[in-house]
Amino acid sequence: MDTKLLDILVCPVCKSKLVYHKQEQELICRADRLAFPIRDDIPVMLEEQARSLFADEEIKA
Repeated sequence: MDTKLLDILVCPVCKSKLVYHKQEQELICRADRLAFPIRDDIPVMLEEQARSLFADEEIKA
């Protein structure tokens, strides 16, 4: 994931910064506990496509 792109992307729901999880290929919003997928190196920033994080799922920086 391009670091310049990551610097400007924010959560489409609350406008918070996102955390990149390389292994899972997701962008995580800590505030809303949503994981936005990255498909073919393109972040899918649609709330309908995001998965909700489980209550016990750890969010790593």
